[in-house]
Amino acid sequence: MATVDLNLPADAETLVQQGLTLAIDKPLGMTSFRVVRRMRGAFQRRYNLKKLKIGHAGTLDPLATGVLVLCVGRATKGIQQYVDSEKGYQAVLTLGAITASYDAESDIEPTGSAIPELTDELRLALIEQFSGLISQKPPIFSAVKIEGKRAYHLARKGVAVDIKAREVVIHALSIQAIQPDVWQLDILCSKGTYIRSLAHDMGQSLGCGAYLSGLVRTQVGSHHLHACHDLDAAWEAVHPGHISEE
Repeated sequence: MATVDLNLPADAETLVQQGLTLAIDKPLGMTSFRVVRRMRGAFQRRYNLKKLKIGHAGTLDPLATGVLVLCVGRATKGIQQYVDSEKGYQAVLTLGAITASYDAESDIEPTGSAIPELTDELRLALIEQFSGLISQKPPIFSAVKIEGKRAYHLARKGVAVDIKAREVVIHALSIQAIQPDVWQLDILCSKGTYIRSLAHDMGQSLGCGAYLSGLVRTQVGSHHLHACHDLDAAWEAVHPGHISEE
């Protein structure tokens, strides 16, 4: 594991008063909250703090990896600028099947419908259809609130969930076929865009169905994936020589 230099403040007061922003490459299978909890624990131990404000600038689903911006101490006051910023994603779509969650976290149901070949003509048509200002419904398994309750809580209880469509902006979109039934999308979009919904809607438009089978967030504002820190390396840099406690 490579060592990293986080340019850490010398003392607790400086950390809290000046704050710190760092970008982590979120590991596969881990929740965004768990990343925050791990790093909070590391900072608290290093600086001997009982409490510390730390938050992330936009949730990544457990099955997604990539850029997760963390703001520590006073830097949490500026977290909204990252929430509002453009996001970049590399998404993998599996065609010919659908799921209730629009990704691989729920049962996969093959549609049995023919999967079209990604010709240049079809590629251009899809890019035109799904670029610019578009309307999309967030998945029912999402953190969107309905009458004060998270949609995913209601969906798991079998309650019918009707989420209103919202407008988002797709600034840039490219599509390529990895396999006949597996396509890769590179996306630059506005805040609030659900890539799961984009995958589902594209599958519906194609008539064969599709779900999101892989996702990497490549950008949050000025933070890019290539400059992100490995989580374990960041933890070690903050609290060297100790075993991470969950």
